[in-house]
Amino acid sequence: MHDIMGIINLGEDETAMRDIAKSRAIAAIPIAGRYRVIDFILSNMVNIGMHNVSIFTQGKSRSIVEHLGHGKEWDLDRKKDGLFIFNPYINPLDSSFHKGDIKNFKDQLDYIKCSKQKYVILSRSYMICNVNLLDAFRYHKDSGADITILYKKIKDEKDKFINCDTLNINENGRVISIGKNIGKENNLNISMEMYMLKKDLLIEIIENSISKGETVYLKEAMHQQIRKLNVNGYAFDGYLGCINSIENYYRVNMELLDVEVSKELFYKNGYIYTNVKDEPPTKYTETASVVNSMVSSGCIIEGNIERCIISRRVKIGKNAVVMDCVIMQKCIIEDGAVLQHVILDKNIEISSGVALRGSSKKPLVMMKNQKI
Repeated sequence: MHDIMGIINLGEDETAMRDIAKSRAIAAIPIAGRYRVIDFILSNMVNIGMHNVSIFTQGKSRSIVEHLGHGKEWDLDRKKDGLFIFNPYINPLDSSFHKGDIKNFKDQLDYIKCSKQKYVILSRSYMICNVNLLDAFRYHKDSGADITILYKKIKDEKDKFINCDTLNINENGRVISIGKNIGKENNLNISMEMYMLKKDLLIEIIENSISKGETVYLKEAMHQQIRKLNVNGYAFDGYLGCINSIENYYRVNMELLDVEVSKELFYKNGYIYTNVKDEPPTKYTETASVVNSMVSSGCIIEGNIERCIISRRVKIGKNAVVMDCVIMQKCIIEDGAVLQHVILDKNIEISSGVALRGSSKKPLVMMKNQKI
């Protein structure tokens, strides 16, 4: 749709991601072997024909810029519109620290105002799904709502969405309030933090928030419109994963080993695109044993893998046992090492005979660039 622009706001709470998000945004964290978290929402946007997509970062943008480049893999390397990445501007003469993300949007209002599109889809990156945004947009226009928020109804899955926003919706589909999932209720409407609205309304919300000083966060500014405007909810009924904690990150990766989940997530409403690397095929030796795992290209597998996500250029030595693990790029697991319920960040070398074990609810996380 050429009349919709996309804005991906990376001002996400990284507290529960701990060391994995220490030097990168949640959006840049590897997932499913060769993908990054941002690939999902970005692919959802371009799959409906959006040609103007911007990323508003909160710093730590090197990994995002390196991964996205000029947007070629998403067909966003264009002369008109395309992919834009905006970093917060810090005035060196201003010693005060500007908390929040709304100043970044204020500094880039000219970009938003000059965009030719009439509508905006504003989203975070940490919700993992393959959603048909065109169906949601048609619902938004037909309903006559000022703002439409996408959500998913869940039952007995509250632990997967702790600290996520919840929508209280009346019988007419109108959002009457927004709460927080603190793990008490079993039946919830989990906000996907995807908002649809007219561009002029978004500009008005940003400018009013700046002039009145009521909030420094764009999400809070949006939520303040609940009582003032007609805000509807749109129910999404597909797979939804949430990357807002180490435990959820591990859980989503493990859920992707389910064939039905993987098929839906990567193919149902269009493909999920990522930065293509020219890697040789993975080499499996005669001593290798691989069961129910995702293994990316460029690896050398000599040991035993079961229920694992393996990123590019990983080497697993003979008699090594790797079970229920997430292994990121360029890791080396030497002969005879044993890993279970472990997340290895990039460039980690596990020495021969070392044993590392976590649990399914509390995986062991190792920071990148270590030798153990």
